[in-house]
Amino acid sequence: MSAEFGGRSGLQGKLSSWLRGRRPKEAAGDGGREDLLLAAAGAGLPLAPAAHPAGYRCSCDRVGCPTPARHPVSFAWQTQSTTDRAQIERWVRHQPEANFITATGMVHDVLDVPLRAGREALGRLLDAGVEVGPVAESDDGRMMFFTLTRGTPEDEDEWWPCELDCHPETMDEHPGLRWHCRGSYVLVPPARLPGEGRTVHWVRGPEHPLPDPLTLLETLTDACARHAGEESDQAGAAWPLRR
Repeated sequence: MSAEFGGRSGLQGKLSSWLRGRRPKEAAGDGGREDLLLAAAGAGLPLAPAAHPAGYRCSCDRVGCPTPARHPVSFAWQTQSTTDRAQIERWVRHQPEANFITATGMVHDVLDVPLRAGREALGRLLDAGVEVGPVAESDDGRMMFFTLTRGTPEDEDEWWPCELDCHPETMDEHPGLRWHCRGSYVLVPPARLPGEGRTVHWVRGPEHPLPDPLTLLETLTDACARHAGEESDQAGAAWPLRR
């Protein structure tokens, strides 16, 4: 990140200072991992076991797994997901290397954005006094904002699918944004990714109340659009058209 963060001088240092002061302490060892997972479940996030890294590969048996260490271990993950403390304790103790996913669209949704855009948006939201809620960072370059679910609208056309940015009709309006809702999931911290020292970790922990997603959406989409435009400009400068 540059000193001119999101076009606002000094915001990087301000946000970095806030992160150092507010980022939850992720205790070392299995006890800390279990405490963090139980805290997430206690906040209402339903959990289920997920695959974990096996070196630079996935622990599942699938050759060329497209989402290594990022997917549930059971096809029944939606019905398996739970906030039951005793069940989560059993999973953690019997599967000490497992990551965990949280099923979205039940209690909460997740707005998933590119990391640079997310950091800029987080700084702007905090400056404006907006109740942001839990936020996680993934070392594969994403930031996840946990919000209340949108519920079950009467009009099914109102549902926004996961990986919103993959659909041509929404790509320009919401570049880089994925709205995880019904039928989707994300890794819940603490989680490990393939590669040395790569993790998914809390920036703001699950003790923060879940906000309405619409209170965050405009700021997030604005940051996504700005960073998508910057990347496009940089790509154009790197590959000038030849006449």
